[in-house]
Amino acid sequence: MSLLKKKVKTMEELSQVINISRPTLSKYFHDAQSVREKTRAKIEEALEHYDYRPNIYAVNQNRRLTKTIGIVVPYLADPFFAEIARNIETRCIDAGFAPSLFSSHGQPDQEIDILDNLRSVKPAGVLLAPLGRISNVREVERFCRDVPTILFDSNISDLGEAFVGSDNYSFVSQSVKYLCDTGEPPCFFEMRTPANPNANKRREAYIASMAEQGCEANVIKIEGEGWDFEEIGYGGALKALEEHTLSTNTVLCSNDRLAIGFLAACYEKGLRVGAGTGCSLRVASHDDHPYSRFTCPPLTTVAHDYESVSSSSVKTLIQLIESGGRLPNRTEQRFPARLVRRMSA
Repeated sequence: MSLLKKKVKTMEELSQVINISRPTLSKYFHDAQSVREKTRAKIEEALEHYDYRPNIYAVNQNRRLTKTIGIVVPYLADPFFAEIARNIETRCIDAGFAPSLFSSHGQPDQEIDILDNLRSVKPAGVLLAPLGRISNVREVERFCRDVPTILFDSNISDLGEAFVGSDNYSFVSQSVKYLCDTGEPPCFFEMRTPANPNANKRREAYIASMAEQGCEANVIKIEGEGWDFEEIGYGGALKALEEHTLSTNTVLCSNDRLAIGFLAACYEKGLRVGAGTGCSLRVASHDDHPYSRFTCPPLTTVAHDYESVSSSSVKTLIQLIESGGRLPNRTEQRFPARLVRRMSA
């Protein structure tokens, strides 16, 4: 028998080839436990031989829902959000939905305008990565009451039906331990006014992780606001290097984009970065920015589990839609990070 499954495009076609009524199949795909055990076993055996994916859009049409899924990110020019949005879009399409992607461009008014526009088109659901600190929380809360919403990446407690993101403590505890085990303990390089609320959690995790290692924390705050992280990191690093404010030869940046700016400043100052002989500084960071392996030297970082965050976000949203727009309890799911060792540290 061929290893390739025979493609079946519609539920009607599947009904004919396995001799089970379409209403029974529809009932099975809504809730497998709702059909008799013998029937369920027959359907599941058939699915081993036929390549069929239920059309959730058709299900939604029967329930008078649209097929639209809204995806809202803070800043689409940030490669992290571009990458995770790409993953989420693909999964929404595979599930039979039509994703619509929006960027708040770091502006709270823009975020609210997007949510108002989404409300008017009555989407099946929305995946929202809020601005966080500068979001209009009252307006976001009102939107979440009106539209089935899952938060991802940035959490605003109690808003939305669930949150899916990365475990910031997992990021920083791994980087701190690795840097302490392999050289001088790191100082922490961050913006004084971070654009993304995850930055605050990373600073707190750095302080706690340094205490666990028996080391004194040293946080270097640089000036700058907004999402031009590379430029802010470059300017802040030049100032820190010129004023000799680094207390160690190891620098841990809050995110990879700041670290890219830091590496540019080191190059301009003639400082060699890396762990080998003749290197002046070690630099590490967090996120595994899509370009971090192409910096000079390649950046040691801690990586998001893009696959798990995106797939779980979509899966949770589909569960929410199938449940009529409400879940029994608000849940929070955080995925651990993965250390990626490269030449910068």
